[in-house]
Amino acid sequence: VQLQASGGGSVQAGGSLRLSCAASGSILAINNMGWYRQAPGKQRDLTAAISSGGTTNYADSVKGRFTISRDNAKKTVYLQMNNLKPEDTAVYYCNANILDRGWYRDEYWGQGTQVTVSS
Repeated sequence: VQLQASGGGSVQAGGSLRLSCAASGSILAINNMGWYRQAPGKQRDLTAAISSGGTTNYADSVKGRFTISRDNAKKTVYLQMNNLKPEDTAVYYCNANILDRGWYRDEYWGQGTQVTVSS
C-alpha cells in the first residue's frame, strides 16, 4: 500500500492550489484520510481530515479557505486551498487509515509535497 501526493508548487498570496493524494495497492477499505503540514522548525500538524462518510474537520487557521474532499472510487483525497497566505508555506503530507486485503490496518503517509506562498 502506498500514497502518492501531487499538486504542490509556488504561488503568490491570495492564489490557489489543489493537492491530490491517491492510494494504491492491496486495499480493502480506507477509513479516515487527511492532510498534515510541517513548516520549517515546527511539528507536523493536522490541516484537514475527512471520514469515509464525508465528515470533515479543519484546523482553525484554514477554515473558510481550504476544502478537503475525497473520491472513494478513485481512492483519492483532495485539498483545495484558496486565498493562500505566506504562513501556509509548508510541506504537506497526506495520511490515510487503510485496511489491506490481509486484514491488516495501519496509518500510511504520502511522500510530502512542498507548498510555498510568497507575499
